[in-house]
Amino acid sequence: MGKADFLSPKAIGNRIKAKGLQKLRWYCQMCQKQCRDENGFKCHCMSESHQRQLLLASENPNRFMDYFSEEFKSDFLELLRRRFGTKRVHNNIVYNEYISHREHVHMNSTQWETLTDFTKWLGREGFCKVDETPKGWYMQYIDRDPETIRRQEELERKKKQDLDDEERSAKFIEEQVRRGRAGKEPEDPVYTELKRENEEEKGKIPLMWLIWSDYTLTHFHTHSNIPSLGPSALKSVKRKESSHSADSKDKKKKSALEEIIEMEEQKRKSVKLDHWLHPDIVVKVITKKLGEKYYKKKAVIKEVRDKYTAIVRLIDSGDKLKLDQSHLETVIPAPGKRILIVNGSYRNTEAVLEGINEKTFSATLLLDSGHMKGKKIEGIPYEDFSKLA
Repeated sequence: MGKADFLSPKAIGNRIKAKGLQKLRWYCQMCQKQCRDENGFKCHCMSESHQRQLLLASENPNRFMDYFSEEFKSDFLELLRRRFGTKRVHNNIVYNEYISHREHVHMNSTQWETLTDFTKWLGREGFCKVDETPKGWYMQYIDRDPETIRRQEELERKKKQDLDDEERSAKFIEEQVRRGRAGKEPEDPVYTELKRENEEEKGKIPLMWLIWSDYTLTHFHTHSNIPSLGPSALKSVKRKESSHSADSKDKKKKSALEEIIEMEEQKRKSVKLDHWLHPDIVVKVITKKLGEKYYKKKAVIKEVRDKYTAIVRLIDSGDKLKLDQSHLETVIPAPGKRILIVNGSYRNTEAVLEGINEKTFSATLLLDSGHMKGKKIEGIPYEDFSKLA
């Protein structure tokens, strides 16, 4: 019987069948060939190429099984990581999507007999978190990529920094309230003369005022040793006290305002920024993506672009590189050398390194510029200052 024409219905049907997935029972993993029916699979098993593959596999069957198992595991985990990430998903959903690819490695050629065995193995080896439910086995990919771990650490560090800023703001407000309560003095009552706007109109004084004034006068004369003064003397004393209290209040308000402005300025400076690059400081390259040639090499920042990118020149070779600040770290010089504070409350201030505390990973600095020149500060973290070029 002759072969069907290219545009005949049978030929078209055969091409459509060849495109999609076929039955697993008619697939030869050794030859990686898919047959459409039982007769085709039988003919393939009797072919010379299939017999050669069987002879090669019989010499070392474990090597072939390990190879197919490793391919199946790597492709399956790559699909799980790329398609679902770290979400919890049913293992059958992942497997169905995996086998939709026609050239996938079949499970019957691996060391695992069922999908359940493979899922349990992933859990034992630590590739995934697996749990069994009445609906079946669920898995969750564990991402151990160094870049992902570094990104998570940066997010945790930023979150901790935001919490520290909130605590610092709360302490500042609490300190202001405490100072306001401590500096507040009880105000003395100011007595004034009773004057009538209209001489013909009779004045009316509430009964409670009369009782209180009578009690205060009696209490004052019976419990004090102060000699009685005349009306004119009392008026002059009250006038002097009122003017003195007004001057002192204005002075206190002015000093408190200046103090608040100063503390606000210090608070603004004390908040750490997420960028620290400055020109003319010495840094160290800490990325391995550029190769061992530049790893752990010192360089000088020549230019800062967009706050997070620096143009650096290597000290040893003189090569120029464009690097992100995450690929650089500060350099701590020997005591007595000049440094630049790149972050924190004394940002952009030059200083001299006095000493290093290895237990707290901090240093003691002597400011060498600005209006606070000569002041010694302690507890400055290593990452907040760097050696000047």
